[in-house]
Amino acid sequence: MNLISARYAFSSAYLKGEEVRVISAGHVDEMLQKSTTQDILEAIRDTDIGGYLREQPVKTFDDADQYLWRYLGECVKRLRRLNLPSDIIRLADLYMEKYDVLNTKISLRQVLAGKTAPMAPLGIIYDQGYLDGLSDVKSVDGIIDALVKCDLVDYASIVEDIKEIDIGSMPKWEAGLGRMYYVRLTGTMAKMGDSRVSIKALGIMIDFINLQAVFRSVLPGKEAPAGKAALDGGHMLSGRIVKELFSLKPAEIAAGLEHTEYHQMALEILKSYERGGNITAIDRTIDKHKFRLLNELLSPRILTSLNIFWYLILKELEIRNVRLILKALADGIPLSEIKDYLVIAP
Repeated sequence: MNLISARYAFSSAYLKGEEVRVISAGHVDEMLQKSTTQDILEAIRDTDIGGYLREQPVKTFDDADQYLWRYLGECVKRLRRLNLPSDIIRLADLYMEKYDVLNTKISLRQVLAGKTAPMAPLGIIYDQGYLDGLSDVKSVDGIIDALVKCDLVDYASIVEDIKEIDIGSMPKWEAGLGRMYYVRLTGTMAKMGDSRVSIKALGIMIDFINLQAVFRSVLPGKEAPAGKAALDGGHMLSGRIVKELFSLKPAEIAAGLEHTEYHQMALEILKSYERGGNITAIDRTIDKHKFRLLNELLSPRILTSLNIFWYLILKELEIRNVRLILKALADGIPLSEIKDYLVIAP
């Protein structure tokens, strides 16, 4: 076996081994029976994330939230130290750019609202020490400056096009940043092994982002009106089709998805919303169906750079579940009431 093959074999074995150490359905069931933060952490002590959190001074939800962000960053740093193949590290770094996009969106809304908001301590901007500066920006020029300093010029070019920022134009600019992220991710993954599978996985993710926006725009809720910008590059839904869905009524949207993998999901969203009138039915249902499809597509694959893609998706899911459980506990919500909001790996 040549050196490159050996490194890929090691990478695959390591990442698959890490999958075994994620929080399982059994862990979640045990966590939901606990009544204190420390007891919840004890329930996951044999997982990687549980071991990490037990070593931190976690007393409150705010403590846990801070260390959960740090944990994901530590996972990526650990991968870099393992001397994995360069394309795997490149894909991991590019995947983490989603947090630079998130922080850029937060900073744009900050400029619009004139007040600060918490940012995610992840991504290139954070790693290079510019996140504090980005959190204090008062103008679009300040955002552009941070992006350029971090060599995120593709995103800076989008922000540079903003002539006037208002609540009505925000969805357009946010969609533009998201579109650029997926263009960059698609371009990189198309050059790697298993490109057909990776492009399909990205397409599925884009489809769900678009469907989330569609349902948020047509179902009344307490949130601000959703924008109607569509991302291109979906697996089953082109940007043109998504734009047409925005003009339909909820039942018509479900009917329009009848011959896609998303029809059952659409029916579940409508049924759940009709039963409780809660807009959270959208995110809750979409998260579960998205994970199911990605799990079926990516989890079985070995000896491929896609192993890192699936690993990061699992880690984000794990962190999301822990955060939801600890937040519910902090807010005095019975943990049994949030089980339907959790997306649990099989």
